[in-house]
Amino acid sequence: MKQSLTFYMTLWVIKFKGIKKKFSQDPIDFIAIRKEDVFQPKGLFFKKHITQQFQIAKTLITEVSCKGNPKKLLLFIHGGAFISGPAQHHWDTIKTIAKKTDYTIWMCNYPKAPEHKIEEISKNIDAVYSKALEQFTSDNVILIGDSVGGTLAISLIQRLIVEKKPLPLKTILISPVMDASMSNIEIDTLDIIDPMLSKTGILSAKKMCAGSISLQNEIISPLYGSFEEFPETILFLSENDIMYPDQKLAVEKFIQAGVHPKVILGENMPHIWPLLPVMKEAKIALHQLIKLLV
Repeated sequence: MKQSLTFYMTLWVIKFKGIKKKFSQDPIDFIAIRKEDVFQPKGLFFKKHITQQFQIAKTLITEVSCKGNPKKLLLFIHGGAFISGPAQHHWDTIKTIAKKTDYTIWMCNYPKAPEHKIEEISKNIDAVYSKALEQFTSDNVILIGDSVGGTLAISLIQRLIVEKKPLPLKTILISPVMDASMSNIEIDTLDIIDPMLSKTGILSAKKMCAGSISLQNEIISPLYGSFEEFPETILFLSENDIMYPDQKLAVEKFIQAGVHPKVILGENMPHIWPLLPVMKEAKIALHQLIKLLV
């Protein structure tokens, strides 16, 4: 498949900003990476359509509503290697979704590592979901998670199933991180061509988040948990992403568990490609995602 001009422009911007270099350090410089964080989005759209901000445990929820359907919730769990975020591309994505759907959207700005560990982060996500069910029925809730946001979404569902609690209608996962241990030998080959991420820095970030627990504990590596009884699941995966080998294993586990996820594969695409600005392929993928919501 021939890539667009904007695809190559995007790769140039990624290289120019030194994203891969930042994610090649051990220890990873989380303070430098956090300089891209955006906690309060700017612009007339958000000034008009942020309906409220409120705290659940240590998580800041920003509620965005454009068409104002009070019955439907999109719970957006952002990525950022557990150490940063949300970033501008998350807000840009929320803006597009809000304009084209009638969902109320909650952006979950959960506590980050290394100050906070995965157990605390997960308890925050549990608390957010429990609060959501006070206002919305579970069959009107959809989870979206990119990168480690996908990690948190999957591990949340695994806990909900064990605890026999109501599940969301569906889950949309964008380049989810399935195994924090980064032990899959295929990752080393992809590390050479991945334009954005590197195993060294990602593994450093995961260790910061894991604290004393094993990197293969399902709370931070849902690949090692159960995939039985999952709700409808959609995965946007990227060929040129060091996370792809573990994502393929996860798809196999889904199928073995009797869950048949819808997989949308980005040929030659980098990590979280549907969320990247400007790129034609990203806009097409985000349009596909939105069609899955309406």
